[in-house]
Order: sequence, then structure tokens, then C-alpha cells
Amino acid sequence: MAGIHPKTLQDLEFPTVLQQVSARCSTELGKAKALEIAPFSEKGQMMEHLGQTAEYLSSFVSENRIPAHGFDAIDKELQLLGIENTVLEIGSFRKIGSICLTVNELKKFLKKFEEYYPLLFASSENIEANTEIPAHIDVVIDRFGEVKDQASDKLFAIRRQMQQVKGKIGQSFVSALNTYQGSDYLDDIRESVVENRRVLAVKAMYRKKIKGTVMGTSKTGSIVYIEPEATLKYSRELNNLEFDEKEEVQRILKELTDRIRPFAPLLADYQSFLAHIDITSAKAKYAAETNALLPEINSEKRLYLRDAYHPLLYLSNKLKKEKTYPQTIELHDENRIIVISGPNAGGKSITLKTIGLLQVMLQSGLLIPVHERSSVAFFDMILTDIGDNQSIENHLSTYSYRLKNMNNFLRLCNDNTLFLIDEFGTGSDPELGGALAEAFLEVFYERKAYGVITTHYANLKALANELPHATNANMLFDGRTLEPTFQLVLGEAGSSFTFEVAQKNGIPYSLINKAKKKIERGKVRFDATIAKLQKERSKMARTGSRLQEEESKAKEEAARLEKLNAKIKSKLENYQELYDHDQRMIHLGNKVDKVADKYFHDKKKRALVSELLRIVETENSKRKKKTAKEAKAERAKKAQVAQEVQKEVKVIREKKKVEKKKAVIKEKNKPRPVFKVGDRVRMQDGKAVGSIDSLEKGKAIVNYGMFTTNVSVDQLELVQAKK
Repeated sequence: MAGIHPKTLQDLEFPTVLQQVSARCSTELGKAKALEIAPFSEKGQMMEHLGQTAEYLSSFVSENRIPAHGFDAIDKELQLLGIENTVLEIGSFRKIGSICLTVNELKKFLKKFEEYYPLLFASSENIEANTEIPAHIDVVIDRFGEVKDQASDKLFAIRRQMQQVKGKIGQSFVSALNTYQGSDYLDDIRESVVENRRVLAVKAMYRKKIKGTVMGTSKTGSIVYIEPEATLKYSRELNNLEFDEKEEVQRILKELTDRIRPFAPLLADYQSFLAHIDITSAKAKYAAETNALLPEINSEKRLYLRDAYHPLLYLSNKLKKEKTYPQTIELHDENRIIVISGPNAGGKSITLKTIGLLQVMLQSGLLIPVHERSSVAFFDMILTDIGDNQSIENHLSTYSYRLKNMNNFLRLCNDNTLFLIDEFGTGSDPELGGALAEAFLEVFYERKAYGVITTHYANLKALANELPHATNANMLFDGRTLEPTFQLVLGEAGSSFTFEVAQKNGIPYSLINKAKKKIERGKVRFDATIAKLQKERSKMARTGSRLQEEESKAKEEAARLEKLNAKIKSKLENYQELYDHDQRMIHLGNKVDKVADKYFHDKKKRALVSELLRIVETENSKRKKKTAKEAKAERAKKAQVAQEVQKEVKVIREKKKVEKKKAVIKEKNKPRPVFKVGDRVRMQDGKAVGSIDSLEKGKAIVNYGMFTTNVSVDQLELVQAKK
């Protein structure tokens, strides 16, 4: 954790992030170790852990999802294995066996999918696979957590004897029960169990009549529980066998413990590996919930955070269903220090904390919620001065504490440092504190350190304006409503809107005016100008975003039209080629038709063959030599064009059919004319016009001059009514 003080982590609320990561671990050891995550001192370690977390995150959307890797901690077992002559319990062996199987399964999976998870595979390769431990345990303990009968010949023999004795106990007890059942000695319940032994339930008055050992009485004393004499002998034998079994089981477990003892270091590695995988899984879950990712890691000290979210604020607002405002900020060699100014409650401190927390998270191997085009660097040192720094333990005032902190900054600050200071210079006389803060800032600048500070001091804003590699920035405020927009804008200082905010909160105007007169006129004008510039900037930003939107829409439309134009042009060229080809075929067909016609009349074969050869040779002279591949491609192209043309023709025909249908329906729906004798008419599908000679029962005789015809009036349409 070199270069990052615990107080810095506390200032940036990093322990809260770790608590949230810990809650997403599935094992108790993982939860405990997640709280111990700290920034790495080397860039290589950071890259390895970031890469592993990114791989695990990708597994959430992969078909080859990483298998479950939960386990029970074996710290107590490892401790016992380190002590000679200790014996592990059955439950401990089951935990050890389970850990071995989980590691083996995980190693097998990562080897199979090495190309998907190369870094996780590399971490698993450092650990040796072992099937010996689970095999030893499997020989002794069954899946129900009992020592197997076959664990040793002696145990097998003892347990077989026990079964036989239990059988004899049962027989002798049933015999005694049958003997006394007929008499009135037994209670209605007849029998019971005391200390895992079957006993006769004898009425208290007849207890002397039954031979055996009294094992107890009922609560009321009316029943005495007696184990029959015949059963007692076998019970004693069973007790001896049970003792022998216990001793043999203990011997077997000791032998198994001694077999596993040499593997204690390997088992410790297994547990550490599974705890690491559990933490990596929790980091990936946290990343998925905060929309975090692995940005580009550069080596030229460039910090570009685009659309960066504060993870704690993001998750809190997500629960409340409120919007979280992202920030975009950039630090590089040409712009090392940013001075953020503007009114309180505008988001300056949260912007500062977002930068610091994301940097600390990244350097601890956690993915961060930023845009994928973001780029970050590794800093050896991160220094912070944030929040209420009054030190009660050291009896120091806020300003004394901050000066002590600044002294620490001066001692550690170099070109590989990122410093973050909130409300720089406050806590003392404004003019004197501002001057001292200015001096500190100049030193940080000379040391080529990178940093972000927030301030209200005009002299610091002016200094940032003068230094070539420093920039002013402000948190945008809506000048009309005086509400924060939570947007950071680089390039200009922010007004503190002191008098405007006072007026909005009901302070009398006369009082504000009085205050204005008490300070330098130039300062008021300067602040007013900044406020005016901010309002203009806000207005321009809105107009700019609107114009940008319209421009992007226009670009999209132009691209679409260009694409469509190219498509139409290509189609036209293809159709022209097809048309030219078809015309050539028609011309060729006409030539062949002429030759065929000539042969039809004169039957001269030689002339026919000669003419056909001439035609073929003439056609071949026009052809270019093509490879089989080119010829195939050309045929495929022609076939495709022909297919497209057929498709289009089909579409046109379908349209015509639909139009015709509509016309017919329209015609049908038209009111039918009432025909009269002498009307000029024609058939619906015909062209000839005739006149009606007579009408009778929906039939009409139509005279066409040369002939007459008898038709249904439904088939006729009126051309001209009789005047």
C-alpha cells in the first residue's frame, strides 16, 4: 500500500466500497479478505487483478460460465494438521475433500476454456492438482459422513458382530415380552425405550415379579422401566463392541489424518486460491451492478475519465430511482492541474471524490464505472485533503491540521503523484490563507504533480489562468433558477453566485447592496462577469447540443440517401447489362431464324452448316477468354440479376392484380344503372356497342346491327342512355 495513506482511503470512502464488495462474496473467508483489499504498489499486480476481474465479468454473459466455487474455511483443520498426533473429525475431512474436488473441477474448466479466461487459467496453473487426498478420504468416509464398514477388516468384523448381538437382543426382548404379556404385570403401553435400550413398562406394584435391571420410572411413578435379565447379558456385550468400534474408528481417523498431514501447505494454497476466486467473483458482481469496466491503461500519465460515476452515489440513487450525473475530466502532461470553482452544493466535492475513489479502486484491482473510451494511468502516490479535518486527538484546529497535511504534501509530492484538495486555502484569514495556498499550488506545479483542487479564492483562479499547464473549471449553475446542473466545464472559472444565492434565500436587497459596497468594486464586477459568462456558456451549451443533434440527424439522412443512390445505380447497371444481353440474344435468334427459314425452303445442309459456323465464329470473336472461375461468377451474377428482375416483375404483377381486384370491387359496388329499351350498351369485357331491343326478367336482347344476342343485364354496362 506504498504511496496511499489509510486516511486517504478513509477520505475517499474506499472502505464503504470494500464493504459492498464483501457483501457479494459467497464464503466467510472471502468476505473477510475482501475487507482487506488495498491498492497495489506495482502496476503489474494491478493489471493482473484487473484482467482477472474483467474475465470473470465477461463470464456472466458467456455460455461457458465459470462453475460454482463455494467452500467452508479449513483454518482450524490446517492448525491441527500442524500439530503432531492430532486427529481430525469426520466433518473436517469432508470439508477438505470438498475443497480438493472444487479446485480440481475449477482447474479442469479453466484449462478447457483457456482462450476465454487466460489470466484466470494462469493463476490456476500455479496450483498443483491433487486427486490423492479425496481418494484417501473416499476410502474411509461415505457420502453420509459415516466411517465405512470396509475402512478396515477389524471394523468390518466388529460391526458384523454388533449386528448379530443386536439381533439376539431383539429376540430375547420379544421372548420376555411374550412371557409377561398374558399376566397383568405390564402397563397398557407394554414397552418403551430408555438410553437407547428397549425396556418393559411394568406396573410399579409388580416390579419384584420381573427379573431384570430397573432403568427408570415414569414421572408419576406408576410405571417402572425394566430391562429383562436375558436381554441384559447381550446389552453388556453390545456395550463392549461399541467401545471397540469407537477405538477402531479413532485409529482409522488418526491414520487418515497422518496421511493428509504432509499436504497441509497445498491445502492452504487451495483455500487461498478459492478465496481469491471468490473475491474476483464479488468484484465482477459489483462491476455488473455499477456498470463498471476495464478502461485503457496508459503509460504516459494521462487521466481521461469520460462519463465517470461515483459508485456509492450511483448505487444509492439506483435504489431511490434517482438520476446520477456523470462527470468527464482530463489530466495530461499539458494540463496537469485543474482548479474547480463555483457555488457550494454544485457538485465540486463529489467530482473530486469521484476522481480519487475511481483511481484508488482501479489501483486495487476493481473495475470502474466509466465510458469504455476512458484512459487511466498508475500513480505511485495519491494524496488527499478532503472533508472535516479537525483533529480532536491532536488538539489541532482545522487550519493547523490542514497546514500539517500540506507539509506532508510538500515532502511527498513528485511527478508521479495525484493530489486532491477540497476547499483549498480555507480555515484562515481569506487574504493570508489565499496567498499561502497560492504558494503551495506553485510548488505542486513546479514538481510536475497532477491534481484537482476546489476553491472559492479568486487569486487561485487567476493563478490557474496564468500557469500554462493548469486550467480553471467550474460546475455549471442555471443562472435563472440558481439550481446546479452537476456538469463540469473546463476552461473557465466559476462564480460563487454569493449575492444571487443570498437574494434567492430571502436576504433583503438593501442588506445585500450594503455588503456589495463594503468590498472592492473590481471584485464585484469580476464575480458578476464570471456569472454572466457562465449563463452564456450554459445557453451556448444547450444551443450547441441541439445543433449537434440536428447535424448528426442530417448526416445520418445523407448517408442513408447516398447508400440508397448507390444501390439504385448498381441495380440500373445490372438491369442494363441484362437488357443488352437479352437484345443480343434476340438479334442472334433472328439470324438463326433466317438461316432456318432458308434451309426450310432449299434444304441445303452444307449452306446451313456453313452459315451456322459463320454465326458462331462471329459471336466467339466478340467473347473474351475467361477462366472457369470468372465464367462461373458472371453466370451467378446474371442469374442473380434475372432473379431480382423476376421478383420485381412478380411484385408489379401482384400490385396490378390487387388494383384490378379493387377496380372490380369498385365496379360491383357502383349502383347498377336501370336499363331502358333503346339504351346504347356494351358487354363488360367487350368493345362492341349495341342497343337494347327488349327487356324481360333481367334479360336483354341487344342489337349489334349484323346480329342480336340475348344476355343478362348484370353483364352489361351503359354507354349512352336513350334521350
